[in-house]
Amino acid sequence: MNLNKDIQQLNNKLDLLRRKLDDAKAADNQALILQFKRELAAINKKIASIKGMQSRKNLAQAEQLLTLGFQRPLTKVEQADMGAFKKSVRGLVVVHPLTALGKEMGISEVTGYAPKPF
Repeated sequence: MNLNKDIQQLNNKLDLLRRKLDDAKAADNQALILQFKRELAAINKKIASIKGMQSRKNLAQAEQLLTLGFQRPLTKVEQADMGAFKKSVRGLVVVHPLTALGKEMGISEVTGYAPKPF
């Protein structure tokens, strides 16, 4: 189960239902309008549920990273040769600020987390 794919599929269904709802409003078909509004509400509820699961998953991962013994921002040189750097530091986890996890943690620079100082 990939949460991002599920959200994307639900958003596609949501877009389709919105277009159908607009067509039903143009045709002034009250039965279809009510049906589409119920379906829209159900899909919005599913999307909110999945986003909540995603947020909890990111929060749990952030807590796990914060329990590691050491963290610091990575230099540009370290970022340039990430493969060799990860091999030299055992247990290193790199978090980028533009990822969902990075946004959840509120970091502003690429940060490395490891059990021991590096």
